Amino acid sequence: MAPPFVWQRKIVAEASKGGVGAWLRNIPTFVNQVKAEWTKVVWPSRRETVMTAVMVVVMTLVLGTFFFGVDWVFSRIVRELLSLAS
Repeated sequence: MAPPFVWQRKIVAEASKGGVGAWLRNIPTFVNQVKAEWTKVVWPSRRETVMTAVMVVVMTLVLGTFFFGVDWVFSRIVRELLSLAS
């Protein structure tokens, strides 16, 4: 049975060409590519991180309050409709 994903098929194809030795020879190349990509990462500043955290907390409180109000309104409507039925 063939591997389902493209990357798995590529690994199997490469391994069948050069065996495990080819795979092991590619490890330093992979590590160098990871280091190169790592230097391109732009980390957020402390201020950006704090502002994002504050916005998450504020939006959570706002949406929590909103959905609490919607739930309360619907529960009152249902309660009134059930009291009319009885």
